[in-house]
Amino acid sequence: MNCPVCGGKATGKVGQDQYYCWDCCVEYRISKEGVQIYELAEDGSLVAFDPHNEFLL
Repeated sequence: MNCPVCGGKATGKVGQDQYYCWDCCVEYRISKEGVQIYELAEDGSLVAFDPHNEFLL
């Protein structure tokens, strides 16, 4: 499965319908409503993906 953010193939399943991309370090969830993308905060919590975060891409 390719990452919806960077298109990389270094992804892994971390939960039910939940994946992590090792290339751009985002976690994403696939559901009927679409794909929800999250960034990992320093404390390990998930925060909504900000496409304007220049440090991510």
